[in-house]
Amino acid sequence: MSGQDPIARDLPAVPGRVGVLGGGRMGAGIAHAFLLAGAQVTVVERDDVAAADAAERIGVTLQRSVDRGGTDRSIAALAAALETGTDAAAFADAGLVIEAVPEDRALKTESLRRIEVTVARTAAIASNTSSISIDDLAATLAHPERFLGLHFFNPVPASSLVEVVVGASTNQELVDDARDWVEALGKTAVVVADAPGFASSRLGVALALEAIRMVEEGVATAADIDAAMELGYRHPAGPLRTTDIVGLDVRLGIAEELHAKLGERFAPPQLLRDLVADGHLGRKTGRGFYEWSE
Repeated sequence: MSGQDPIARDLPAVPGRVGVLGGGRMGAGIAHAFLLAGAQVTVVERDDVAAADAAERIGVTLQRSVDRGGTDRSIAALAAALETGTDAAAFADAGLVIEAVPEDRALKTESLRRIEVTVARTAAIASNTSSISIDDLAATLAHPERFLGLHFFNPVPASSLVEVVVGASTNQELVDDARDWVEALGKTAVVVADAPGFASSRLGVALALEAIRMVEEGVATAADIDAAMELGYRHPAGPLRTTDIVGLDVRLGIAEELHAKLGERFAPPQLLRDLVADGHLGRKTGRGFYEWSE
């Protein structure tokens, strides 16, 4: 980044400007993380209403960080570093653009193409996908060597992990840069090869699906299953509470992707399908395996 002193120049740093396509819960969290790390951030949404919602969402989390002493920057300075809009042309001067749209293959493919035609040739492009093959997504790009996965975890501000997913064409220098960016965000990077579900989703979904089957079969309540993992295995949150936080619809989408790639052990339980069909998606709708309130 230009303008740094000689000491700071040797420390990991994020790109000076970062773009995020999609300002929902994940995209807003990613924007929040890069803003706290000192980047100028541009968030692009589908329409003006969604862009305004994204700006409000990010503003709320930034204010929390300021109030809790998580940054020494003022809310005014952080807000000034954020731009929201609907035109991907705003990504033209970004050093990194992250796609953070919902977990839908066609939507992600279209979004990545939209990004590639607007960014500079030297810009890096990343997907926040939690399960879709990086190589499959890269196949739609003219320059797959500058593309990789940056899988953030929900909620992004509180999570300490980012999964760096390396495709067959990903340039090794980009992988090294990605490690530095994650470190600059105050998080830990784990680097994994492109494989169905990568590492985190594959393991997390396997545990969650078995827990859901146990509820379905009447083995134990959701609370007791979670307590077994929290107290017996020291998980910070049980698999069913985590599923509520992630979103049952998100879990279902990942399970369907893994089911198609890895077989019957990832077949979604009927209970999960029924809850999603009934609109019970977890914390974001107020009900999943638990009742949630603001």
